[in-house]
Amino acid sequence: MSIFEALRADHEKQRTLVDLVAKTHGDSEGRAELFARLKEAVEHHALAEERFFYAPLMEHDLTQEKARHSVAEHHELDELIEKLEKTDPSSSGWLATAKKLQELLTHHLDEEEQEVFQLAGKALPDTKQESLGQDYRQHMEELADS
Repeated sequence: MSIFEALRADHEKQRTLVDLVAKTHGDSEGRAELFARLKEAVEHHALAEERFFYAPLMEHDLTQEKARHSVAEHHELDELIEKLEKTDPSSSGWLATAKKLQELLTHHLDEEEQEVFQLAGKALPDTKQESLGQDYRQHMEELADS
C-alpha cells in the first residue's frame, strides 16, 4: 500500500467521523464518543503523517511549501479540537466550533488529495511511496495499540 492509499483510507475515516460529530445534538453520550474517536483519529493521523509524509516532502523544493502549509493546518485543527474540549458540549457554541472543525478538516483533506498528492507523486520515487506507506501503517497500528 502506497503512502497515498494509506493516507486516503484514514482521510475517509476522518471525513465520516467529523460529519457525524457535526450532526450530534446536545451533551449526549453519542457526541462525546464520536468526538473522542475523531480527536484520536486526527491526532494519530497528524503525528504519523508529519513523520512519514511531510518530513520527506520538506526535503524537496517542489513540495516544501505545500508540506509546511499542511503542517500549519494541522496546528489549526489542534486548536479547534482544544477549543471543543474546553467548551460545554450542550452549548450552541460547541456545535458552531464543531462545524468550523468540519470545514477546516474537509478543506485540509481535499487540498492534500487534490494538490499535495500530485506534487508528492512527482517528488517521491515509487519505491519510496511504498516504503513510506508501510512505515505509516505500522506507526498507526502502534498508536492504536498504545
